[in-house]
Amino acid sequence: MTVLWTSESATHATGGRTTKTWEATGVSIDTRTIAAGDLFVALKDIRDGHDFVKAAFTKGAAAALVSRVPEGLDETAPLLIVDDVLEALAGLGRAGRERTRARVIAITGSAGKTSTKDMMRDMLAGQGRVHAAEASYNNHWGVPLTLARMPADTDYAVIEIGMNAPGEIAPLARLARPHVAVVTTVAPAHLAAFEDISGIAHEKASIFEGVEPGGTAIYNADVETTPILATAASKCAKALSFGESEGADMRIDTVETSQEATVVRAHSSDETLLFKIGAPGRHFAMNALAALTAIRVAGADPALAAMNLGRWAPPAGRGTRETINLDAVDEHLTIDLIDDAFNANPASLKASLDVLAAATPKDGVGRVATGRRIAILGDMLELGPDAPTLHRAIADLPAIKNVARIHCVGPLMAELWDALPEQRRGEKAATAEDLARRAHTLVDAGDIVLVKGSKGSRISLVVEALRKLGQMAS
Repeated sequence: MTVLWTSESATHATGGRTTKTWEATGVSIDTRTIAAGDLFVALKDIRDGHDFVKAAFTKGAAAALVSRVPEGLDETAPLLIVDDVLEALAGLGRAGRERTRARVIAITGSAGKTSTKDMMRDMLAGQGRVHAAEASYNNHWGVPLTLARMPADTDYAVIEIGMNAPGEIAPLARLARPHVAVVTTVAPAHLAAFEDISGIAHEKASIFEGVEPGGTAIYNADVETTPILATAASKCAKALSFGESEGADMRIDTVETSQEATVVRAHSSDETLLFKIGAPGRHFAMNALAALTAIRVAGADPALAAMNLGRWAPPAGRGTRETINLDAVDEHLTIDLIDDAFNANPASLKASLDVLAAATPKDGVGRVATGRRIAILGDMLELGPDAPTLHRAIADLPAIKNVARIHCVGPLMAELWDALPEQRRGEKAATAEDLARRAHTLVDAGDIVLVKGSKGSRISLVVEALRKLGQMAS
């Protein structure tokens, strides 16, 4: 494997001192997933990473980045000793960014940033060496870790940047130094840390502060805070907007969805675009248009990118669709599960409900004669004092009229349950564990089932319970 960091280069990047010579082929912050040859970074959170350094060496770590010699070890171990481990990780990220010739694209947004990042990674396949963040590594640990893991010969890098509080995005953007920066959307999310949605827009727009000289800012033209985004974007060398609004630089004309795909027609001032996405959803159309715009600006071939987009599927927990067979003998007794249990805010929940409303259940195959659209919803967290109101407002969405049963989990979703018409009310549960135990009573063959909620609601337990219905039948 290619050497990523030597003791000499890592010492220079961090300002620390090394106890001996070593070479690392990767960087890890978690002994559960560490690979032989990795540099283990002993970060401190709920647990102190120094307590796991011996375990990291047992699993083959090449060295450990520490602020002290861990208990049970001495300086005969390959240690890179620094004053502050997190600052040193940022130093590795900064050096990793400086030594690469890659064209860097950074993404943020209240919803869609991880899907858009994954889209871009897949769309750029075959156009050079592509490096992208794992999972949703987008915070003050994840961004420098992604940069520290970037090989020097990377051609394209896609960096996801998130936030939980004001002032977090700009420093990470300046660390990533993107040539292209994208704001997918601005919506109520993390409102507990902001006074209103304009505060969120200013924070998201601060990604443009890190754009390299001559770089491009890309932003959503369809949100109420577009003027805030446009003002911030105008400070970059070039600014482009995307969306359905008149005047958008990259404008969607039509979106057609089927059970398995989405077809989009769009245009700019000098070309017409027609592309397919390998998953249903209007929100995916918006993300894909942003991704195609960014890829083109970054110098990649948009035609090849569009071909790859047709084969793209969302990552697990972010709208993936699967069929679960409820009977080992009769292959027709199935449900379709839309697993969107990784995260939720009002904008992403609306998008998921639109996908559910457009899906077609199967009639005449289950105990209930008519196949149903069913939503199982967990609390949307970090919405601040307006959280109850935002949950009740879901009852007024047009898509709700096409959902037969809505099961609600948690104290906030109880607000939605109370606001629903009685005929659409499913079960109301205090916890996901409570509802998961009754999963077999919630669905019938022919149903299409959406499961959606913030990660902290643990609504993924219901997804697991539904999948086990298929395992029991096999």
